[in-house]
Amino acid sequence: MEPLIKVSLPDLGTAPELQNEIWLNTNQPLRLADLGGKVVLLDMWTFGCINCQRVVPYLREWHDRYKDGGLVVIGNHYPEFKHERDLNNLRAALVDLDIPYAVAQDNDRATWTAYRTRFWPTLFLVDKRGHIRYTHIGEGRYAETESAIQALLAENYP
Repeated sequence: MEPLIKVSLPDLGTAPELQNEIWLNTNQPLRLADLGGKVVLLDMWTFGCINCQRVVPYLREWHDRYKDGGLVVIGNHYPEFKHERDLNNLRAALVDLDIPYAVAQDNDRATWTAYRTRFWPTLFLVDKRGHIRYTHIGEGRYAETESAIQALLAENYP
C-alpha cells in the first residue's frame, strides 16, 4: 500500500512502557513489550476536551481500517477536570463517543509524564520495534498521520 503522502519518519527514541493498570475495551493491560511487530498509535486525550472529541472519528476509522494489518490504537486518558477522573464517567464517554479501541485510565499521570506530554490531544506513533517515529499535537494533519501509519505498517520486522 502506497502512503497517501510521503513522510519522513525520524527515530525519536525508545517509547516509554505503558504502566497503566486500569484498561477499558480490552481484557488485559497492554504493554509495548508485548506488542512487538505491531504499530501503536497512542492518543493522549481526555473526554471533556472538544479537540480530543474531534480526533476520535479518525482514530476509530484507522482502528477499523488497519487493526487487521497490525495497527493497535490506544487511548491514554489523562483527565483535566475532577469529573473526568471518575471511571464510570470515562466508561460512559467511551459509549457516547463510540470508541472501540483500548483505553487506559491515567489518573496518576504516569504515562502522560513518561511521554513528556503537555497538550490534549497528542498522538504518538510507535513502530514495530518500540520506537517513537511520529508525533502530532492537536487536530488536523489527518492525511499526514494516516500516511505515517501506512509507512510504519509497511516496514519490515524484525
